[in-house]
Amino acid sequence: MMAPGPVAPPVRVVLVTGLSGAGKASVLRALEDLGYETVDNPPLEMLETLVRDECNRAEEKPSDKAARARPPLGLVTRLKALRGVELELVYMQADDAILMGRYTETRRRHPLAPRGRVADGITAERGLTERLRAGADLLIDTTDLIPGDLRQLVSEKFGAGANSKLAVSIISFAFPRGLPRDADMVLDARFLRNPYYDPTLRPGTGLEPAVARFVEADPDFGPLPRFVREGKKYATIAVGCTGGRHRSVHIAEKLARALCGVAEGERGFNVSVTHRELGIGTHDNVPLGFVRHNQIVGVDHPETGEDATDCIRHRSPVTTL
Repeated sequence: MMAPGPVAPPVRVVLVTGLSGAGKASVLRALEDLGYETVDNPPLEMLETLVRDECNRAEEKPSDKAARARPPLGLVTRLKALRGVELELVYMQADDAILMGRYTETRRRHPLAPRGRVADGITAERGLTERLRAGADLLIDTTDLIPGDLRQLVSEKFGAGANSKLAVSIISFAFPRGLPRDADMVLDARFLRNPYYDPTLRPGTGLEPAVARFVEADPDFGPLPRFVREGKKYATIAVGCTGGRHRSVHIAEKLARALCGVAEGERGFNVSVTHRELGIGTHDNVPLGFVRHNQIVGVDHPETGEDATDCIRHRSPVTTL
């Protein structure tokens, strides 16, 4: 009796869908750069065949396949149920105003409104894809992402070793500008004393030690909740305050360090941090970019130990894709 051979790893399939103009083509290019085989807008009747064929040849030539389409949710469910398939549905979205601006810049017509207004096409597409959005494994909102940030985000989620840990995205924001739409959990920091009302702290941000000490001196500042959703690969935590520059920024940084440094006795989760409101308003800052936490130019962090901070990546959003 022959011993069974090695079991082939599951074929990872990334299905990219969402709103036209939200960056689906950019995600496909980023996946292709990571070594994925990509198929752009395959006929829906061919999609299941493509995935099944990929599974059949997985032992001979392991590979990945990313497809961009608007599949019915039932098809996604069938694909996820296939043996030897690890399928993830990614939904791309952006604010209507941003989508309108992108269509204006490219002078393209919306595919669902070839002779009508772009706004009508966007509305129709939101309705058609709402169930896909609700069933997506990962939502990517490109409203505040520049192309480099989007490529880095795709690399974090789908690059080599991306499956080994929960990928956590932390966003600081201002409540008056609205909640981040892709947040799984929202923390409200407005109950803490506001550094804005201290004239010496107002010009600074939560990245600075003086502001951090002020926030943590509040008697109501206590342990932050841990967030791990069983079976989920991605988690987005939004931390909000009134202005999005002081309390929420510091708490987002502290939470990132905690999640990055401690996880079941091992090195922590993969963490990225976005400070949505920095660089917006009267005190514009230089975008932080994707750099190591202890190498951000011009920011003096109170904690710089590489063991707890060097897997944190930062991005400062710009409203252009």
